[in-house]
Amino acid sequence: MSDVYYKNIKKITNILLFLENVSEPAYNELVEIKLGNDSVITGQVLDASDRFTIIQSFGNTSGMNVDSTKVRLTGETAKFNVSDGMLGRVFNGLGEPIDGGPSVYGGERRDINGSPINPYAREEPSEFIQTGISAIDGMNSLVRGQKLPIFSASGMKHNQLAVQIAKQAKIIGDSGKFAIVFGGIGITSESANYFKEEFEKSGALDRTVVFLNLSSSPSMERVILPRVALTAAEYLAYDKGMHVLVVLIDMTNYCEALKEISAAREEVPSRRGYPGYMYTDLASIFERAGKIKGKEGSITMLPILTMPGDDITHPIPDLTGYITEGQVVLNRELDKKGVSPNIDVLTSLSRLMNQGIGANKTREDHRDLANQLFAAYAAGKDLRNLSEVVGEGALSENDKKFVDFSSRFEKDFVNQGYETERSITDTLAIGWTLLSGLDKREMKRLKEGEIKKYGKWEE
Repeated sequence: MSDVYYKNIKKITNILLFLENVSEPAYNELVEIKLGNDSVITGQVLDASDRFTIIQSFGNTSGMNVDSTKVRLTGETAKFNVSDGMLGRVFNGLGEPIDGGPSVYGGERRDINGSPINPYAREEPSEFIQTGISAIDGMNSLVRGQKLPIFSASGMKHNQLAVQIAKQAKIIGDSGKFAIVFGGIGITSESANYFKEEFEKSGALDRTVVFLNLSSSPSMERVILPRVALTAAEYLAYDKGMHVLVVLIDMTNYCEALKEISAAREEVPSRRGYPGYMYTDLASIFERAGKIKGKEGSITMLPILTMPGDDITHPIPDLTGYITEGQVVLNRELDKKGVSPNIDVLTSLSRLMNQGIGANKTREDHRDLANQLFAAYAAGKDLRNLSEVVGEGALSENDKKFVDFSSRFEKDFVNQGYETERSITDTLAIGWTLLSGLDKREMKRLKEGEIKKYGKWEE
């Protein structure tokens, strides 16, 4: 740790300090920023060149000036103290306790930046994770080690969905080793209180590590939070052999913080003003999830983001989709109908679903049943849209059955509320019951043996 204070500050913006002629600064190195009134704020080196060292302040830069402010390099990167004592605790985006309890002691301080898992060391995901939500478990199943984002939009109930998943998620038959790492990024005080109260009320807090960053906090804290959360998850997964589900909400706020910092650095913007390295930055977070050969534990990730303007082609969901293994999409029309959770199963996709379902995992009919439900619901929606143009009288009796099926699918299968937990057996049973309203001759994606064993048609 250096005792040298640098006073050669060239410029101070609303979030950055520009220093000249700094000796050997290190990327991501922590610094102490000392103001004229002797108060100290922590910062971090964002960039270093021959001329300028750019520093991001973790606190408010109000009151700083180029004459009285000075900076000291600490020689350390940002670290988080990991131990079993993290479970049941609530921290801010920097990893500092905000639940009134003491700091976490007795563990190991680890660099929060970590590194993505080497593809050669990755083990193929293969175990089903039950979220208790039919639209996910039955139609777009989550698999241990997967990265499956949830695409929402402003005004939708993604907070309730995030809490429901965190409370209900489990690996069947192995629940004792399951843990949640929950990160709220740039959220309101109301949302933060909601998350804490729900976890405490349900008892889920005992198996959860919570990180909360408020919208009023510095933007750099939003950039750091996912890395601190994943550092905690990596310790629980790879050191303690736990199956960890990481829920990060809202990654759009994370990307907006990247955009703000990039603009302050006067970088040339890319698509819609976001930095050109946003894809690489997101990948450095998402690729820390997975299973490692020889390790008992795993990290499964559910990043949640709000699509600006409900636009799924926006750079944030677009780039996220390239890095992750599918997406769960929330639909505004379903939300207006009162369907909760308002998951659009037709635009959602889990690319690893087939690896986590079937005999000895969920049930042997799971894949075929999901395919038949997809086909029947898609046909029913198309016919429903057609009837709005040509009138219901133009539809055949069989067509009307499909239209009725699409409505019942939304009402009975997708719509289960945020407090109801369904086992995979319950979910599959509801699917078979819904299909029984259609002509058995239309069941072209189901095997005859499956129909005989699970079908509910009258002979």
